Amino acid sequence: MKKQMFAVLTAALLFTSCSKKAESNSGDSVKKVKIGIAKIVQHVALDSVEQGVIDAVKNAGYQATFDLQNANGDINTAKQIATQFKDEKVDVAVGIATPVAISLANTMKDTPIVFGTVTDPLGAGLVSTLEHGEGNVTGMSDELPSKEHIKLFKEIAGIKTLGYIYTASEDNSISALKLVEDGCKEAGLELVVQAISNSSEVKQAAEAIVSRVDGIYLTTDNTVFSALPSLVAVCNDAKKPIFSGDVTGAKNGGCFMASGFNYYKAGYATGEMVVEILKGKKPSEIPVRFMTKPEDSDLLFDLDVAKACGITIPQKYLDQASFIIENGVLTEK
Repeated sequence: MKKQMFAVLTAALLFTSCSKKAESNSGDSVKKVKIGIAKIVQHVALDSVEQGVIDAVKNAGYQATFDLQNANGDINTAKQIATQFKDEKVDVAVGIATPVAISLANTMKDTPIVFGTVTDPLGAGLVSTLEHGEGNVTGMSDELPSKEHIKLFKEIAGIKTLGYIYTASEDNSISALKLVEDGCKEAGLELVVQAISNSSEVKQAAEAIVSRVDGIYLTTDNTVFSALPSLVAVCNDAKKPIFSGDVTGAKNGGCFMASGFNYYKAGYATGEMVVEILKGKKPSEIPVRFMTKPEDSDLLFDLDVAKACGITIPQKYLDQASFIIENGVLTEK
């Protein structure tokens, strides 16, 4: 009997020891990492990108600490954030929007950098080809099909003169301006542009051109979108439609229509690139990513704005819409 009890106790001790060892090994397999994420300003679209990155890393099974920073539209602050990430020795640095991505790339030469929502990574000097990253840098582009947007805006709203507000100091905005200029030439539209330097000038810029245009087109200009409500107020008062390249911000109402990719999905795709690097891939081995799949994009119409502007939207486009706003209520189709 004593021998039997001894055998049972011995087996129990061995089981406990093995269990503890397995738990220890399991805990060790969850690698702890630190990710620095910096965005140029705070607005709904960039917040969605940030959350997408976080979720992608967490869902990949990493025990991650995130240092979330906002440059508040200031280039010097972006440089300070880059230095901070360098001193903290983050495992990967994520730059959301062109000015922040450039600051990270210029400051951090030994840390993997993933840029998110950069319209023209070639023009910004972040990479020299879209086929693969450059040194320690790769990322995701948010270039919009602006020519197609402008043609669609003309067809649905019947505009003849297009207004465009852009930030003169942002490389992505300069690149987007060229696409808008080409789009207007192809569509036979007159273009009226107004440059700004910071978000406090958005309302004044809108007031300066709203009487001279039939509608305003917005690309992914972060400074403009950070002050979107003031621009919407000016255009709504003048009964002039806005076509937004950012559906996320347009969900709050006031934009006649919006078409563009889902920014949360864009952030998640950016986060997947971060995960590839954490698993051992070099940024130089990862191609620049674009959001080109149909399921990545959304289409929104605000029927309240359409009615106020006297625009009738063809049923075929309403049938394609992902979101409809009517009587102030957002409905997802």
